[in-house]
Amino acid sequence: MAAANDRTPEQVRLDIEAERERLAGAVEHLRGDLGKAAKTAAMVKSKLPVGVMLAGGIGATMRYLARRSRRRRARDRR
Repeated sequence: MAAANDRTPEQVRLDIEAERERLAGAVEHLRGDLGKAAKTAAMVKSKLPVGVMLAGGIGATMRYLARRSRRRRARDRR
């Protein structure tokens, strides 16, 4: 569990300070990554209405073509 306590209080303080600095660097790195993710999410949200309209248009066109094809086949069978 714990190593032998042969470190001085000053060594422990130095270790704690070094760990704090490493953690602070990691937090700054994560904040930068979070900022990038937020920018990406905002960009996607701003383009979402265009994507929805495009997908709706494609879907409506495919439905129209499929229905037209069925009607032609039904007409040709008569």
